Amino acid sequence: MIFIVIGLFLLFLVIGIPISLVLAITSICYLLLGDLTTLMSSAPQKMFSGIDNFGLLAIPLFMLAGELMNGGGITTRLVSFARVLIGHYRGGLAYVTVIANMFLASILGSANAQAAMMSKVMVPEMEKEGYRRDFSAAITLASSIVAPVIPPSMLFIIYGTLTGASIADLFMAGVIPGIMLGIGFIIVIGIMNQKQQFPKSEKATFKMIIKSFFRVLPAMLIPFTIIFGILGGVFTPTESAAIACVIAFVIGLAYRELKMKDMPEILVNTVVNTATISFLIVMANLFGFIIAYEQIPQLVADSMLSLSDNPLIFLLLVNIFLLLIGTVLDGIAALIILIPVMLPLLATYQIDPVHFGVIVCINLTIGLLTPPVGTGLFIVSSIAKVKFEDLIKAIMPFLAMAIIVLLILTYWEDAALWIPSLYKN
Repeated sequence: MIFIVIGLFLLFLVIGIPISLVLAITSICYLLLGDLTTLMSSAPQKMFSGIDNFGLLAIPLFMLAGELMNGGGITTRLVSFARVLIGHYRGGLAYVTVIANMFLASILGSANAQAAMMSKVMVPEMEKEGYRRDFSAAITLASSIVAPVIPPSMLFIIYGTLTGASIADLFMAGVIPGIMLGIGFIIVIGIMNQKQQFPKSEKATFKMIIKSFFRVLPAMLIPFTIIFGILGGVFTPTESAAIACVIAFVIGLAYRELKMKDMPEILVNTVVNTATISFLIVMANLFGFIIAYEQIPQLVADSMLSLSDNPLIFLLLVNIFLLLIGTVLDGIAALIILIPVMLPLLATYQIDPVHFGVIVCINLTIGLLTPPVGTGLFIVSSIAKVKFEDLIKAIMPFLAMAIIVLLILTYWEDAALWIPSLYKN
């Protein structure tokens, strides 16, 4: 019966049914085909328990902060500031795209949302400057994957609620890996720049730089408040999300770009996006419940231990497995389904849960770039109006760099754990 359910799961994915509905339909099919009335009666309680967690409250709050930022003109100011700083270098607008995405990552926390937003802003601008449209779309998509790594991160919030790992530690552990990804993409642009000689803009005057700096300075309060507030133990990640909303709202009003008449639309967008993610979490939790009932975690653990008792080999196998899973499953769904399967193995292999969380989240985020069904590819291809196959070709150098950074982080534990250990001491 479990093989029939897995077959249905793969079939529904292939024909393009949304992942949340795929999880719902396959779970219901399993319960009905197996005549499991006991499990069916406890399914609603299991579904509710999946979202009955205070830590998950940070997700709608950070979403609201992102909507307020976008409506308040904060996004455009961040991009403008990065542009006046380095736009005059050859390939400057490509570097600006990476740096602007790193700034925004410290507020949005969602790669898909960031890729969609930045594609609208940066791809037309880069094309005007003389960049190829497929390259512009590729660098916008690639640099958006730092969003779920640099705090705040929805994936870290969900991983923390599933494992009991400190969400604050996970947030801090994502800072250096996110910067490493950004630097890696800048290196790729630099190498390509040597061969292709990208365009450059006029150099901004010192007066323009100072003016842009003061325009963006209030917006910089948001990431610094989040990071240093958590580091200093002033507030929890969930509280930092609420404070980020307040700051984004006040700054938007101060910039005179956020109007009270815009608030209903902003709140509706937040509610719709939150409902979408909540439904996915609920359905993934039910599917994970079925996997646990079939004792698949124990089977996976036994299989892994039979292959090798070396943690380095285990991490390599996990990376390969998750990179493949990330191509077909949404990151949130994959987390909820797979983490209960893998969690018992961490103690066996003596792997730090926070370090493992960074590895898992980066793996699943890279899946957004990976053909054939990386969701980020479809989003950016549609918004930027780039052929899917052209975008795949253009993304390959950035995908290769992301995997290199992932392998470095996998075997260099201190890169992820240095900041969490620093603020604890």
